[in-house]
Amino acid sequence: MGHRLSKIYTRTGDQGTTGLSDGSRVDKDHARVEAMGDVDELNSLIGVLLTHAVPDAVRLALTDVQNDLFNLGGELSLPGADMMLAADTTRLEQTLDLFNAELASLKEFILPGGTPAASICHVARSVCRRAERRVVTLTKSARVNTHTAIYLNRLSDLLFVSARYLNKYANTPEVLWQPRKKPVD
Repeated sequence: MGHRLSKIYTRTGDQGTTGLSDGSRVDKDHARVEAMGDVDELNSLIGVLLTHAVPDAVRLALTDVQNDLFNLGGELSLPGADMMLAADTTRLEQTLDLFNAELASLKEFILPGGTPAASICHVARSVCRRAERRVVTLTKSARVNTHTAIYLNRLSDLLFVSARYLNKYANTPEVLWQPRKKPVD
């Protein structure tokens, strides 16, 4: 591993800029930094989720995801880097298929909820969607590895299915959306 941080504060960001891995500096609200921040937030939320009792298969899959997200954040911090691979998305799809095979087909829309772990998983899903949007925004002004947005898109699907899987594992019914009834004239 490269050098370790021995000093956490450097004061170099006090004027509203931050350093990228290539040594360049950008504003802290730059599209690249926004994407990196959302990926970091997503990784942190998955960490919170993993403090709960979850099936080993979910724990293993999401621990792999956390490592992927750290790589993805590193990729975003180094303009031009390509760390995410098609194989990373394929692995997500295989896990998604395994979890989904144990679930009943969806006949209704479901609301985020159920167990605390499933609820956190739904929040992680929505943060993942935001991270994906930030990456798409970044692609409008910079080259970004095409596998990055695809990975985040598939990860949000995996998090949705994982939330359902966690509720099933805990024998907790899903919360079904109740559409508004049309008013009677």
